[in-house]
Amino acid sequence: MAIDKKAFRSLSYGLHIVTAQGESGRAGCVVNTFAQVTSTPAQVSIAINKENATTAVILESGMFEASVLSQNATMELIGRFGFHTSADTDKFSDTAVEFDEAGIPYVAEQTVAHFLAKVKGTLDLGTHMLIVGEVVQAEALSSDEPMTYAYYHQVKGGKTPPKASSYEAPDAQVEVAAPQEAAERKVAWRCTICGHIEYVDELPDDFRCPICGVGKELFERIEL
Repeated sequence: MAIDKKAFRSLSYGLHIVTAQGESGRAGCVVNTFAQVTSTPAQVSIAINKENATTAVILESGMFEASVLSQNATMELIGRFGFHTSADTDKFSDTAVEFDEAGIPYVAEQTVAHFLAKVKGTLDLGTHMLIVGEVVQAEALSSDEPMTYAYYHQVKGGKTPPKASSYEAPDAQVEVAAPQEAAERKVAWRCTICGHIEYVDELPDDFRCPICGVGKELFERIEL
């Protein structure tokens, strides 16, 4: 039977920042797959791309943190942890963090709660690793509404990074303008993460978004 990918859009997710710390350093990334799986004992799971630097640190240390993002979380914060790699970026330097009882940093700004979990088991899913952990510490941080994945897309206008579990490659769309129309149009580039617009014909290869910091590859060409 055929698989209608639109069916997956009816599933509900939250948006979280997962962090970890080990001998190799600290790392963090955005996931939408953090979920409670049992109540006694309290266990949670995440599905995380095996190529993420955060995955390696979790498997090395055997523990991880998950901070639940608030609806008020900025695209800058989401972009910092969701569209950069901890392998070459210190995502924590401009972020308000606290440390749990295991000494792991967790994001303490624009979040509503955090959970510390000890890894109890893993399952190789091909591109991703399913990690199940037992919660050893949990704390509510604010009374704000937690951000859902739907809110992130529909209200924040956010995009899905290629390594995310729910990523779908966009359909290729090519628009060819008549010569006289092309001459009259003004071209700009819009950041698909935070919506910032650069009014230039072309972006330099080393361009970074001044708002959320993502690179040229996450800008889309628009005509005004």
